[in-house]
Amino acid sequence: MEVRCSTRLCLVRHGETAWNAERRLQGHLDVPLNEVGHVQAQATAASLAGQHFAAFYSSDLRRAQQTAAAAGRALGLDATLAPELRERHYGVFQGLTYDEARERFPVEYARFDARDLDFAFPGNGESLGEFATRIHLALTGIANRHAGQQTLIVTHGGVLDIVHRLATGKSLEAPRDFKIPNAALNWIEFDGQSWRLIAWADLRHLENARDELPNA
Repeated sequence: MEVRCSTRLCLVRHGETAWNAERRLQGHLDVPLNEVGHVQAQATAASLAGQHFAAFYSSDLRRAQQTAAAAGRALGLDATLAPELRERHYGVFQGLTYDEARERFPVEYARFDARDLDFAFPGNGESLGEFATRIHLALTGIANRHAGQQTLIVTHGGVLDIVHRLATGKSLEAPRDFKIPNAALNWIEFDGQSWRLIAWADLRHLENARDELPNA
């Protein structure tokens, strides 16, 4: 009987930014943490201090790097920067609030809001299908490199939307019915063939965290 070696991933959304508070689409724009975000990052780091991680990865965007730096100090680890863990590229929507994007680009926003797999944002943005493929490949690569071990990943809200669906089998097109708070802990497992959700949106270390993403 074949025994599969399970790999556990702990994924953390970066701490809050000023643009999160304004419900402004960040995408690949390099927005730093705000004061609340730094406090959240420290709290998350403290909650992880007793864990052992064989590897540590972070998106290379500054808000993720700043969150990862706090965890790295608590764990005595340096994060490997991975551009493939970046947020979805929102094209011309980047820098706009959700309301502004809806007003300026009503047709495109309707396709975005409907979770149209083939809709790519004007301005070199990604489609949901392209984004999901990027994240699936990145996670599978990390899990295969660290088979049987535990890995920490700091990334973004849109990435975690894909992760939850990957681990639960929920379709990409379905409306989101789960939360993705800043700086929460999210645990999934890979047995070499399939993913499984262990725990999601653990906020016990935080007083409050923002979930400003659409499709809730």
